[in-house]
Amino acid sequence: MKAIALTRYLPIDDPQSLVDVELPDPAAPKGHDLLVRVDAVSVNPVDTKVRSPKPQVEAQPKVLGFDAAGIVEAVGESVTRFKPGDRVYYAGDITRPGSNAQLQLVDSRIAGHPPKSLDPAQAAALPLTALTAWELLFQRMPYDSENGGAGKTLLIIAGAGGVGSFAIQIARRAGFTVIATASREDTIAWCRELGAHHVIDHRRPLGPQLAALGFETVDAALNLYDTNRYWEQLGEILAPQGHVGLVVEPKEPVRLGDPYKFKCIGIHWEMMFGRPRFQTPDMDEQGRILDRVAALIDAGELRGTQRDSLSPIDAANLREAHRRLESGTTIGKLVLSGW
Repeated sequence: MKAIALTRYLPIDDPQSLVDVELPDPAAPKGHDLLVRVDAVSVNPVDTKVRSPKPQVEAQPKVLGFDAAGIVEAVGESVTRFKPGDRVYYAGDITRPGSNAQLQLVDSRIAGHPPKSLDPAQAAALPLTALTAWELLFQRMPYDSENGGAGKTLLIIAGAGGVGSFAIQIARRAGFTVIATASREDTIAWCRELGAHHVIDHRRPLGPQLAALGFETVDAALNLYDTNRYWEQLGEILAPQGHVGLVVEPKEPVRLGDPYKFKCIGIHWEMMFGRPRFQTPDMDEQGRILDRVAALIDAGELRGTQRDSLSPIDAANLREAHRRLESGTTIGKLVLSGW
């Protein structure tokens, strides 16, 4: 099968950072596994972080990639939700070979049936960011997906990114007053298009901008960008007994005392790969979330987040996708499709 892989961890402008390779097809699926023929993939910050320069050298080509959409070729004996020929989409498992290959083995419990109204490229844009936003807001934080935000305010830092683009939508649907952050005309417009009630600039102090909108505090916040940079500001603007959701490891220690301790602010971490990595008893919850997301998209209650696409899936285009993502200026999701 064709695949894109690495053996050394190099800067993305190095042509050897990601290369085209031919690899043996995966073995026949066993247990809960599906064998999927990949039609489309999308890139996420985790792709660039895993690929980032480091001295380690792989003895064999290592295939990266997480988000994918494709067709089930074969199923293991324990699979009950899929059969050969079914369409599928998923975010994968960071401990297994990735989606940047024509064929991939993936656990059926973390896969979903994609929206019927989206093509494979549009579907591939969704799984990792949809799961991250949904798990963080509705499972790590104490809010119900149906009406849990009624009467509450939610601040989303980096609203135009992949996770932010989905979080805005599900938060608005759950009843929150959604305040997103963005700093350019195109990202501000994107956040408003997705349903943000207000948009403020994350390059300027947040508190005065919120006060100008009539909000002295917010009930909850999702910091999807830089934990250290906004830690003190969020401590000040979060209401007593508020909640903050985090996805990015702090580069330096953060202070957990005043005001976080004295306000009894809940601190919630989300790592979408946690369930598959540790084979948690509820790892099939990811399949259920993806099926729910697909139903909401087909019902017109949510929309896809693909903004850009490249074709075919090859090393040159994947390097370009990583380069764009590392620039920090992408909006929504970038997808690659076709071989």
